[in-house]
Amino acid sequence: MRNKYIDNIDCDTAIENFKREVEFSERTETISITQALHRITGKLITARVSSPNYNASAMDGIAVRSADTMEARESNPFILEEGKEFIYVNTGAPILGEWDSVIMIEDVTELEQGRVEIIKASKPWQHIRPIGEDIIKGDPIIPAGHKIRPQDIGALISGGVLEVEVVAKPKVAIIPTGSEIVEETSHLQVGKIIDSNSHMFMGMVEEFGGEGIRYSPVKDDFDTLCETVSRAAEESDIVVINAGSSAGTKDFTVRVIEKLGRVISHGVALKPGKPTIMGVIDGKPVIGIPGYPVSSFITFDTFVKPIISHYLKRRDGRRSVVEAVLSRTIPSSLKHKEIVRVSLGYIDGELLATPLTRGAGVTMSLVKAHAFLAIPREYEGYSAGSRVEVELLTSLEEIEEQLISIGSHDIVMDLISSNLHLSSTHVGSMGGISALKRKQTHLAPIHILDEATGLYNVGVLKKYFDDSVCLIKGIEREQGIMVPKGNPKGVESIRDIAEKSLIFINRQRGAGTRILLDYLLKTQEIFSEEIVGYDREATTHMACGIAVKSGDADAALGIRAAADINGLDFISLSYEEYDFLVREEDLKDVRIEEFISFLKSDSFKGKVEALPGYRVKNSGKIIKNTV
Repeated sequence: MRNKYIDNIDCDTAIENFKREVEFSERTETISITQALHRITGKLITARVSSPNYNASAMDGIAVRSADTMEARESNPFILEEGKEFIYVNTGAPILGEWDSVIMIEDVTELEQGRVEIIKASKPWQHIRPIGEDIIKGDPIIPAGHKIRPQDIGALISGGVLEVEVVAKPKVAIIPTGSEIVEETSHLQVGKIIDSNSHMFMGMVEEFGGEGIRYSPVKDDFDTLCETVSRAAEESDIVVINAGSSAGTKDFTVRVIEKLGRVISHGVALKPGKPTIMGVIDGKPVIGIPGYPVSSFITFDTFVKPIISHYLKRRDGRRSVVEAVLSRTIPSSLKHKEIVRVSLGYIDGELLATPLTRGAGVTMSLVKAHAFLAIPREYEGYSAGSRVEVELLTSLEEIEEQLISIGSHDIVMDLISSNLHLSSTHVGSMGGISALKRKQTHLAPIHILDEATGLYNVGVLKKYFDDSVCLIKGIEREQGIMVPKGNPKGVESIRDIAEKSLIFINRQRGAGTRILLDYLLKTQEIFSEEIVGYDREATTHMACGIAVKSGDADAALGIRAAADINGLDFISLSYEEYDFLVREEDLKDVRIEEFISFLKSDSFKGKVEALPGYRVKNSGKIIKNTV
């Protein structure tokens, strides 16, 4: 049986209604803090495992073979048979074997005898969260010198990094739920997820002034969950149930609260976080929170924080709010209030806000976020250039030191960020060029091959800029074809990928690696249509590598370092130059001066040349435009 949302009420109204239903009695108690919270990191911390570690359904619905549905449309509906042409899946379920696409249950008409009808074709990898969508093994999570926040703890655990007398505070029971949840990486296997949210919540409770009581994960069993929630209501002042608040067949939270107490509201006008549940058991507030990490954080911050403050009889500890200029247009819906994560940086004295990934499962967007931008329910979004108010998650002093980089991705950017205050966004070389032209970044990392001259990057100066922009030389890196260990398909060239109809994963439009691929296809007279998977895009070399490693692709174009980290074989094609565009007027900026100085240092050279497939030549040299 599937649950249905019964409310879509305003967040503030929901909180005020909730407060009127609960009463707390004052008491005193003693607490202790977690080992890691508020500690400073001594080195760059990288992920030990990927998250998710398996291809997972992003929706409740049916898993299908996309090829079977290609002819489906309203005028030509398809009937599919359960077990043969589809299987039912809930959000988070593993997508294995022949299934390569998910159709939302809302788009399916269920018939008798295990059959369903669809009226629209399903695309490959539709509504599927690929392995490593959130965090990839070897990716940086937080840099050296970083003060660990609660959301950082959650991200560290998601990445497999497991080693961290007073005024009375409310005891907050935190109950993670889900048969797929495990507590240790040694138990991690296909279909299992490390419990990170509950540890993140423990930090947030401590930060908000409460004492967290974390329960072991509870499997998707109604009676077991009832027993655990009943016990938690006796042992604590506030109960938080994580996951199971949505409309899946195994989402039991609302039914558990109804059995043990009373549901006040189910469903709020908030994105992410719509399925939030608020109820009362034995006079104790009980809050059901969605399971996706970003939804969990925002919902906890929006609804649990005011309840803890209400218990302590104090006002909510509101964060500082400042005005910033939005770098990109953000569309939104009138149905709900939306919380968008943004990075911040000062350019020409103006505070610029750049939206981060909006997915509810992308934990790293919380780690990278400097602020939250709330889009009110009555707004359809904000256009680029709008002046908006953002709620700070870090200090303005720290933001003022940030050097903003928008452009191509390379692991050397992570090395630089551990030595300088660097905020890096990966949108491809062409995206970086656009950002620099709009004065939305200090640096634009690029690696663009000029087909006419065979040279990298210098042609960009003449083509897109006048003499106000120059080039800072960076590093050289080896590009090639990443294939599984042992090269089982015998790949030796790009032509092999086309002729053998191998599954390929490409970089996003505007990425220098994609431009290189297009150049190679052109010189070898290969049409892009001959590359199976040409339109399937990833935003980093590491994402391409993990797709090949997991068997979701037979080959990808990328750098040797990404192949080495993922244990892949590598067919070398060429070395390319990875450099940095910068406005000439910014060369006097102290942040740019420190950046150039670091590029010229022996420390930088030694660290880069220790990486596989990298070499340093003229790093930090400035090339001015001769237009």
